[in-house]
Amino acid sequence: MTDGKQQPAAAGRRQARVGVVTSAKTQKTVVVAVERLVRHGVYRKRIRRTSTFMAHDELGAQTGDRVRIVETRPLSHSKRWRVVEILVRAVAEAPVEA
Repeated sequence: MTDGKQQPAAAGRRQARVGVVTSAKTQKTVVVAVERLVRHGVYRKRIRRTSTFMAHDELGAQTGDRVRIVETRPLSHSKRWRVVEILVRAVAEAPVEA
């Protein structure tokens, strides 16, 4: 038995997804593209499908970053996800010198 403290009951699992930021043009909002593989019904070949989610971003993710998002309460008309961590930062391109 544990040390007498009760663990709080899980209030349901929140879905978590990993994707790439495709747009970071608005304040505190990013668009995240999440790819998944599905099997074609007839030909059985794996097909890549992409879903886009608008997520609330307090961490300052930029275009090209790989981020983890989790489901949350509706924050606006289109935002139902929140960025919880930036997994991989995008490589900044060096300015081209003429």
